[in-house]
Amino acid sequence: MEAAAGCASRIGLAGLGVMGQNLALNIAEKGFPISVYNRTASKTDETVRRAQEEGGLPLTGHTTPKDFVLSIKRPRAIVMLVKAGAPVDSLISSLVPFLEPGDSIIDGGNEWYENTERRLEDAASKGLFYLGMGISGGEDGARKGPSLMPGGHKEAYQIVRPILSKIAAQVDDGPCVTYVGPGGAGNFVKMVHNGIEYGDMQLISEAYDILKNVADFSNYELAQIFRHYNDSELESFLIEITADIFRVQDDLNSSACRKQDLIDKILDKTGMKGTGKWTVQQAAELAIAAPTIAASLDSRYISGLKDERVAAESVLEQAGLQIDPFRFRTSEKEAIQQLIKRFVRNALYASKICSYAQGMNLIRAKSNEKGWNLNVGELARIWKGGCIIRARFLDQIKKAYKRNPNLVNLIVDKEFSRELVERETGWRQAVKLAVRSGVSVPGMSASLAYFDAYRRSRLPANLVQAQRDYFGAHTYERVDRRGPFHTEWARIARELKSGDVPN
Repeated sequence: MEAAAGCASRIGLAGLGVMGQNLALNIAEKGFPISVYNRTASKTDETVRRAQEEGGLPLTGHTTPKDFVLSIKRPRAIVMLVKAGAPVDSLISSLVPFLEPGDSIIDGGNEWYENTERRLEDAASKGLFYLGMGISGGEDGARKGPSLMPGGHKEAYQIVRPILSKIAAQVDDGPCVTYVGPGGAGNFVKMVHNGIEYGDMQLISEAYDILKNVADFSNYELAQIFRHYNDSELESFLIEITADIFRVQDDLNSSACRKQDLIDKILDKTGMKGTGKWTVQQAAELAIAAPTIAASLDSRYISGLKDERVAAESVLEQAGLQIDPFRFRTSEKEAIQQLIKRFVRNALYASKICSYAQGMNLIRAKSNEKGWNLNVGELARIWKGGCIIRARFLDQIKKAYKRNPNLVNLIVDKEFSRELVERETGWRQAVKLAVRSGVSVPGMSASLAYFDAYRRSRLPANLVQAQRDYFGAHTYERVDRRGPFHTEWARIARELKSGDVPN
């Protein structure tokens, strides 16, 4: 279906996968006429059909890049939602011949931020504007209101701002969209958002593991527990959907007289799309500790070793090792379960604070390196709705950075420090129970270790520095004098062994 003559669209969208289709319908539903294009015409037809079925939304489909571009009112703005990398460059090449100076291209995919910076320069050389815009919320968010993280040419953002403000998720303090910053800032922030998401999901899965395999809660009871958690400081999208997951039964194997829970039939191998790995790599390059996010990535790698894990379990069980659930008398079971449930709640929330602290520090470090001048508190605000990591406590993060825009770490914010101290004992108890039972909790353990290291004024790094100086003459600093120092450790050790003790 082509646009009628004289009925130019306000915006265009190219790439009609699940996200693209739903975002296009969202734009049209908000009253903005939109043109759509996909290399595979059947996807275009499907999107047009859906627009008609949903009340004749102002959406028109196009079969060629030329017709698509020329159907859009100037200054044109075109959103791309295709796979990152070469497909983006290919799509841009097909559109550019028909664009004019002042038009804008907006990449809504999970792109590597340096690719966006390259495309920004190329677009500018042609008189075009360019945005790399992170979009979070999945299929449902794209349709009903996502969190949007645009970065790049501010001129492009000003052109599409009225549209983005309407289609984004709406929260008490405004739409979940802001101009993030120049260059690849939007893509970088979305990447870290996804890294935080990795950490969140890992921590929740560890809570599930403790509650199920240490405390012996049933799936039905787990659904109730997570619903209760969602009525607390842990309220979030991921906790909410976790409660739902435990209630879903298996349609393929359940019989009329014996229902089985779907969660127990799902293979324990986790997929990934690369943004978590990028986050950990960037943390390493910027010398920012992100152990919770790194632990979540490692856990996904280990989950992929399914055959090896099955074999290892068999070998180690034969050697006498197995998961040792907490032992309790029947009369004590309910009381102990309630205690463990509280421990896990404390551990989950405290670990979550540490994970977000690591992500925010990474964003701040990159902002300083690139001169982006990012508003970290505003980023927390636009994550309050629409996105996968939306959670009640993001408002607290926003307020923390409003109190102190130069906050070095969420751990030392007065509100978060109080909450961490209140939950510290339960946090340690949850990790202790898991370790004692042989249940792996790398995310919670990494968060606790991060907290314990950050709160100490002196760490054993002095010994590491001594070792480095011993074998590599890397020098060390002293606490009582300035300047680098080097000690001839080996010579002194030889003299000590020979009995010649130095004065």
